[in-house]
Amino acid sequence: MKEGPDIARVAALIGDPARANILTALMSGKALTATELAQEAGVTLQTASSHLARLDQGGLLRPRKQGRHKYFSLASDEVAHVLEALMGLAAGSGHLRTRTGPKDLALRRARVCYNHLAGEMGIQLYQSLMARGFIAQYSDTLELQPSGAAFVRAFGIDIDTLSAARAPLCRDCLDWSARQSHLAGSLGRAFLSRFEQLGWARRDGKTRIIRFSAAGDQAFATTFDVPDPGSELPHE
Repeated sequence: MKEGPDIARVAALIGDPARANILTALMSGKALTATELAQEAGVTLQTASSHLARLDQGGLLRPRKQGRHKYFSLASDEVAHVLEALMGLAAGSGHLRTRTGPKDLALRRARVCYNHLAGEMGIQLYQSLMARGFIAQYSDTLELQPSGAAFVRAFGIDIDTLSAARAPLCRDCLDWSARQSHLAGSLGRAFLSRFEQLGWARRDGKTRIIRFSAAGDQAFATTFDVPDPGSELPHE
């Protein structure tokens, strides 16, 4: 194709194994230093710096200086969505770098996807909100319904502030481990923050895993149950 977006250039940036490891490490939503990313990529600091410069020039990273240190994070939600979709494509094609084990099972259950909840519990959150009519799909757009806004407020999320921001409120993101949608956008981010505030869940400091406490797991299951399609929905 001679005209239009140059997807080959972006694909080439992501396609290098070291750069792919760097980008995957940043899917935790945490900003990391070049030294930390070099360790994640399994390359020297000098090589990592070269990769980081290329990713920055390609618009995939956002560098920030704080004091003596320089930190890197993904440039936007869009970059995270592309990476998550590529993970789903790779997993669905059988291209897995490690064998399935306990760590993989934990990632499949609940993990952070840049800044929102992914995995089986992220999918359950999305399906619960959809089944109860709190969010609705219109063409390619997700919209929070009035009943959903009331539910979100009651759950302790400042929906008015979120709605006034420029960032999209509701977006669906294809989950790589299950090939189903989970909730992204500022509302998805707010739900994850609220789970942490309530003490239901905490992030693993070394991985993308989100660990729910026994009480948090039970509270989540009760609050975000997915009604049987054949049953009558409860009145909210």
